[in-house]
Amino acid sequence: MDNQNSLLTNGGQVGLYTQAKILRSDFPKDFIFGSATSAYQVEGAWATGGKGQSNWDAFTLRTPGKIEGGTNGCVAIDQYNLWKEDVALLKKLGVDSYRFSIAWTRVLPEGRLSAGKSKEGIKYYNDLIDLLLVEGIEPCATIFHWDVPQSLEDEYGGFLSPRIVKDYCEFAELCFWEFGDRVKYWITLNEPWSFAVQGYALGTFPPGRGPTSTEPVKAIPRHRCNLDALTSCSNGNPGTEPYIVGHHLILSHAAAVDIYKQRYQAHQGGKIGVTNVAQWYEPLTDTIADKEAASRGLDFMLGWFVAPVVTGDYPPVMRKLVGDRLPQFTQEQAKLVKGSYDFLGINYYTSTYASNSPSGSSTSPSYSNDQDVAVSSERDGIPIGPQGGSDWLYIVPYGIYKLLVHLKETYNNPTIYITENGVDEVNNTALTFSEARFDETRIKYHQDHLFYIKKAMDEGVDVKAYYIWSMFDNFEWGAGYSVRFGLFYVDFANGRFTRFPKASAVWLMNFMNKKQNTLKREAQDNEEGYSSVKRLRST
Repeated sequence: MDNQNSLLTNGGQVGLYTQAKILRSDFPKDFIFGSATSAYQVEGAWATGGKGQSNWDAFTLRTPGKIEGGTNGCVAIDQYNLWKEDVALLKKLGVDSYRFSIAWTRVLPEGRLSAGKSKEGIKYYNDLIDLLLVEGIEPCATIFHWDVPQSLEDEYGGFLSPRIVKDYCEFAELCFWEFGDRVKYWITLNEPWSFAVQGYALGTFPPGRGPTSTEPVKAIPRHRCNLDALTSCSNGNPGTEPYIVGHHLILSHAAAVDIYKQRYQAHQGGKIGVTNVAQWYEPLTDTIADKEAASRGLDFMLGWFVAPVVTGDYPPVMRKLVGDRLPQFTQEQAKLVKGSYDFLGINYYTSTYASNSPSGSSTSPSYSNDQDVAVSSERDGIPIGPQGGSDWLYIVPYGIYKLLVHLKETYNNPTIYITENGVDEVNNTALTFSEARFDETRIKYHQDHLFYIKKAMDEGVDVKAYYIWSMFDNFEWGAGYSVRFGLFYVDFANGRFTRFPKASAVWLMNFMNKKQNTLKREAQDNEEGYSSVKRLRST
């Protein structure tokens, strides 16, 4: 590993790049490198093959104003029909693994077995998994990536009800039964924080429950949401519902892990974990108050879901500040939850400054107000790092190092998979095809984050995998198609969703020490596009 510049100190502009040069050979041979997507963001085919309606189908079609441009994932990038081509691209990149999610309503259209399962939906995932393995790519399957069957939302409120635990476990066990002989890496939930907070504290995700327009809400870290949607809620209780939903998510996770370990793991030989998202909270000042605020913010984002699976209960600071609005685990539940993982997945994109900000007794109880934390992307007018395509994403590579060290020191050095890490650019239609594919910022982003991951590993953090978000440009939740995260540029305009390698795809292929010929030929199909790759190689 060759570090051309010295590591940044805590007191400087923490978002600057390291100019690090990182190689595949710097990591252990069994370290997993992959790329990731999720069902609603890429599959499309929203009503094909008997698929039932999900909460995201209903949300985007009924309330298009919540999504940038009023768009949706009904077609997305059509991976349901282009999966063979996509697996071929994964093979050309040379990645070890592909992380995808299984759409609940594609295999159980009405959400539960008693209402019938979809043979076509199950066949789709069987075919995808089989081809991945034929091409030497390890499947990593996420069971729940935010797409709740709308039938269960309508029947009992989805994750607001404890009834969801049984139905989720039925879905999870179907996945283990149908796919577990070949899938060796399982993720029960993706980013439960995002699901609970965006859907029930802010109202930017389905079911769109959050504060009314008259309720003051402190700024909290935003993640993949449309800023204009933050004040358009008219129902919900942000002081209780996020915690209730979070509790049921944790219980669902733990129950599914128990099923896997009791009935499947011994003969299927897989591993199972849960993926959480976290930003690193950097104290705005060197005061004790701001340092404590940064710690609280991290506990309310990451500790909320990690502490229970490690210790059997929520962080003490949450118990203190939320009080009886934070649900209790029974003794039996705590026993089930504690230790319910083989690995912890971590999604990291950005960091934030945190400062102490007491809410006061007159403030309405809410997830955002409970923390007594104010967040900011600037200190003395200077951004925490260069901005990506989204207004919430600032590039802070050192944040992933601090986050990993925090996990090691706070949670008994768990095995960690980085299940998402990535940066976006604005979907700028004024750019030429060549310009849109020359994504030097993305290359530097991944090089620098890998540098800091390796630094953490050298200090004893047990990191085993790294998945880039994302393999393809896709439907990015509240941002719709207004930003692009992909290694592959997707032509949304031509109706065929053609994939073209960006410069970052060529970089990754080189990083993985694979031959360049196949992607080089594809880039040459468009002379302008290939020029961007040539510029990259000349630097």
